[in-house]
Formats: sequence, structure tokens, C-alpha cells
Amino acid sequence: MVDVPKALVDFIKNGTSFVVAGHEEPDGDCVGSQLALCSLLERMGKKAVPCSAGPFKRNELKPFEKYFLPFPANREGLKVFIMDCSIRDRVGDLPIDGLPTAVVDHHALGNPSGEVIFLDPLAPSVTFMTEKIFRALGFEPNANEAELLLFGLCTDTGFFRHLDEPCAETFFTAARLAAAGASPKKIYNIINGGKSLNSRLLMGSYLNRTKSYFDGKLLVSFETPEESKRYGFESRDSDVLYQLLLSVEGVEAIALIRQENSTECSIGFRSRGRIDVAAIAGQFGGGGHKNAAGAKAQGSIPELEEKIVAAFAKSF
Repeated sequence: MVDVPKALVDFIKNGTSFVVAGHEEPDGDCVGSQLALCSLLERMGKKAVPCSAGPFKRNELKPFEKYFLPFPANREGLKVFIMDCSIRDRVGDLPIDGLPTAVVDHHALGNPSGEVIFLDPLAPSVTFMTEKIFRALGFEPNANEAELLLFGLCTDTGFFRHLDEPCAETFFTAARLAAAGASPKKIYNIINGGKSLNSRLLMGSYLNRTKSYFDGKLLVSFETPEESKRYGFESRDSDVLYQLLLSVEGVEAIALIRQENSTECSIGFRSRGRIDVAAIAGQFGGGGHKNAAGAKAQGSIPELEEKIVAAFAKSF
């Protein structure tokens, strides 16, 4: 894994005012790394503003939305961190252009640009990388920061079930965060508790229409705009749905399609073992990790389902 670049340490030490940005539709890793880094910067006597283009669709992120602030009007001396993404477009409409920028990401996607790049595709999460930044600066997370960092680490590793060898360093990090006061039980309940009945009904719709391809190696399902309206965006519980479908005997990969509007769909990809869904997602203008990726693509559900099946054809 990659060590924290000295240039990143200098970027922080030589700055006084920061915006800590993340990608659109943030997840727990993005939010956790942003808020923990802001807390660290403030402990160092610097100004730090967490900014996000949102929206905060996930139930477990609703309590954190209130901490995100408008982009500062005064840009003088301002530096920017981009957390959990390397592509400028994924930051949304945040006006970061022209400001000194540092990128902290673990996605092997695109060509990141900025004065400082801390990129580690082998890292399990950006919160894992952020904990390294703490130590590189001579700090240990306090209890609140540790909880934010473990929240993000558990989000991106699926509570460690996605880890493969070598993974000892991840557990050493988790142990340090637990020693600092983070509660795995509390974080598990934040991520997995408080689900609505609608979330289970929507999951049933996905399961009932799941199609099998390539002798059961690929499963594909979808969500219509009518279902989004009926059940609400907050009812999406994709992580549990991915778990259920990946547990089917013989399955190697999954694609879930959501019709977001009349012309565009979002697609979630998951796999286990050898199938590189980041490469598949790349064919639709997206990306991610080998076993977890996503994309947004123009087209209808039937059109994209046909293209997705064709994209997987060479994998089986």
C-alpha cells in the first residue's frame, strides 16, 4: 500500500483554509473521510469546511447532512481536498476550479489532476487512507473522528466481508480506531438498522424479476421510475440486495439497473472472485473497484440490459 506523500503533509501544514469536498451522491466512506479530515484540520488550528453537491440519499447518511456547509464565498488562500474520487466531474457543481487541490482516492479510474495526488487502489477505503494522514501528521483520532473513520471503513468493506489477503493492515487500523473509542456495534446499527417496510417491498420487486444469464453466472434486475415514486428513494437497500443475490449458488456477477429519468439509468455492478466489474462499468462511462463498481448511462432499462449482458459475454 502507498504511504502518505510528503507533499500532502506539506500541503496541509502550509495552508490555513480548506474546503474538503467529496463526490456526488456520497456514501459512508466519502462522508466519513470528509468530516474526519475537517475535524483534524480544525484541531491543527486551520479553517475547514466540508462541502458536498449531495444528494444524501442513503438513510444512514441523513444524520450527517447537517454538517455540510455552502462553499465559502471568500476564495483567498483557499485550498481544496477531493476525497473518494479522482474525476473532477464527480464533484458536481462545487466551484473548485482554479484552487490548489489535493486528491485522496482509492479508485483506479481516470487521470486525477491536482497539486498533490494520494492514490492507492489497494486501500480498502479512503477513511483507511485518512487514518494514515492522521498518523503522518503526528495525531491520533479522538473518539468522534475514530467513529467517522470506522464508519467509512465498514461501509466500503461491507463490514470486512469484501476483504481478501493481504488484509492484516486493515484490521490493525480497525483495532486502533476501536481503541480510540469507535463502537463496531453502533456503526453496524447505523448502517443496517432502521429500515422501512417499503425497503423490503422494493427488494421483493427486484428479486421477483431477477433474470439469469450464462447458466446462472450473471444475474440482472431493475427498478422502474414508478417504483421509485411508490417506495421512495430512501427505501433503496442495495447492499443487502447485493448480498442476497451474490449468495446464490453459481453466481459470479450482478447488475442492478435503475431508471433515474426518461433518458438515463444508473447501474450497480458487483462480483466475486475473478470478474472485474470496474472494467465492465468503464464501458458505460463509470468505474470503481474490481468487485464493486457503478455507472450512469443513457438509455432505457431494456436497452441497457441487452448491452450489459453483451458486455459480460467475454467474461464467462
